[in-house]
Amino acid sequence: MSMLLRLALALAFSLLGALPAQAAVTITFWSHELGNSFPHAFLSLRGTVDATGAPVDANYGFTAKSISPALLMGTVKGRLDISKPFYIATSDAQFSYVMTDAQYGDILALVAAWDEKTGDGRYNLNQRNCVHFVQEAARRLGLVGLEHPELMKKPRSYLKTVAQANAGRVTVIGQSGKAYLASLPPLPTAPSSITPVAQVPAGTSSTMSSTDS
Repeated sequence: MSMLLRLALALAFSLLGALPAQAAVTITFWSHELGNSFPHAFLSLRGTVDATGAPVDANYGFTAKSISPALLMGTVKGRLDISKPFYIATSDAQFSYVMTDAQYGDILALVAAWDEKTGDGRYNLNQRNCVHFVQEAARRLGLVGLEHPELMKKPRSYLKTVAQANAGRVTVIGQSGKAYLASLPPLPTAPSSITPVAQVPAGTSSTMSSTDS
């Protein structure tokens, strides 16, 4: 290899290294089985929007507004559920998927559609619970093998089944929340002209998910 060619290659590699690394928002699907609360499924969004460089760190689930015998009778009022750090740390990260900006926007549209303030907040234990919420998120990502009526009240089993059906398309995690969160790199600082994307729309925070299947 000539000296000139070696210099050209070295320059090319140095320029590539100077380019910002492409980033994206990763969606992670979680299940919660521990403690005195009901089993629960939820999702988290973390990463950087490709188009803007805005960091994203949010999570969403769907639950009933209150626990009462009415849950067993039919449809009741529901709400978005934003899990606190301790709840996430005591949950299990089942699998993740790296999204395009368009898919990220579609997931935000799903969140708005299930938010009682901006869309349809109806909760039904048998037809519209937390597992149905993450099922619809997976559907919008184009994942397959989502129809399992017998598992719609079993978050962990449902998510494991979906992960298996999409082997090679999703990243199987299978870790406790505490271990998974500790493995994540810090988010980059937002450019000065960018407002970080956070919990939007704002659901109701809870230390523990109050209900779900």
